[in-house]
Amino acid sequence: MYVRRVELTDFRSYERVAVDFDPGVAVLVGQNGMGKTNLIEALGYVATLDSHRVATDAPLVRAGASSAVIRCEIVHDGRELLVELEIVPGRANRARLNRSPVRRSREVLGALRMVLFAPEDLELVRGDPAERRRYLDDLLVARLPRFAGVRADYDRVVKQRNALLRTAYLTRKVGGTRGQDLSTLAVWDQHLAQHGAELLAGRLELAAALGPHLTKAYDAVAAGRTSASIAYASRLGESLVPDRPRLEQALLASLAERRQNEIERGVTLVGPHRDDLTLTLGELPAKGYASHGECWSFALALRLAAYDLLRADGIEPVLVLDDVFAELDSGRRERLAALVSDATQLLVTCAVPEDVPAALQGARYDVGAGTVTRV
Repeated sequence: MYVRRVELTDFRSYERVAVDFDPGVAVLVGQNGMGKTNLIEALGYVATLDSHRVATDAPLVRAGASSAVIRCEIVHDGRELLVELEIVPGRANRARLNRSPVRRSREVLGALRMVLFAPEDLELVRGDPAERRRYLDDLLVARLPRFAGVRADYDRVVKQRNALLRTAYLTRKVGGTRGQDLSTLAVWDQHLAQHGAELLAGRLELAAALGPHLTKAYDAVAAGRTSASIAYASRLGESLVPDRPRLEQALLASLAERRQNEIERGVTLVGPHRDDLTLTLGELPAKGYASHGECWSFALALRLAAYDLLRADGIEPVLVLDDVFAELDSGRRERLAALVSDATQLLVTCAVPEDVPAALQGARYDVGAGTVTRV
């Protein structure tokens, strides 16, 4: 799989730009703030319908414009796919696949499979559990796009259930009793358990499949200095198996047990949205114990493990390294270059060309203010 062409209209800093790519290595060179990451972000949006930099779509639209458009031509197994997305802040985005409108934007997921490593990925190790949950869910959708619907259904249920609990909480807080009808909570419990069990089973299967790739990738990046591992950490307990009926019953039991706590706090306390991915170096948790270099190596290993897992599944994703080499010492640079040099398509961004190892020198693009020029 590779991106043959991307066109942006009113996306971030670009009023209008079109860039053609070939398979192999492409190096985008430009000073900070010139738009290298904006271009990568647009490709990431095609792959995930989300930005790795911001939580809402509004910043993606160029100042003064009402919407942004991304057009991306993808070649996969000899087939040509055209994905077109219109981003309209405050409204549902519109999408077309091979020039035909789709009912839901998420129907284009899977057209572009991409693994992106960016400086923000340090938060996978040092940040909140939400960062690690997002990493898992994005990879889950990349492997099996149907999980985009599972994820959306689960998020909708949690939102509705939280609204009901919040209303009850506020009513209790002011000493009232009216408006405290929780008769429908049992219905939302069933929905949460159903969709939550499916999402949880997918995550458990994914974490188990990802583990060996993560250990191998960290060993390669860090030159075998210590071992790395991951484990899925659920509020339901340890030793869970991806059996959907059993997980559904476990969620229902936990919801019943925490019911009073949820009413008192006005929020859903049970479900996959409260889980985490435990990252371990040797015998210690990476968060709080790993050095800066070890955190970078672990973050790199997480992305490389995702890349290797997709390839093992028969998927050849586009690999993107966004301003990565400037953060790595020479040893890690060379080891990373050796690991990724055989990618079908590798996009690298940098401010200084000398930061990119010789093994990854390929087609070069100079990125200026709103322009991208192939040298």
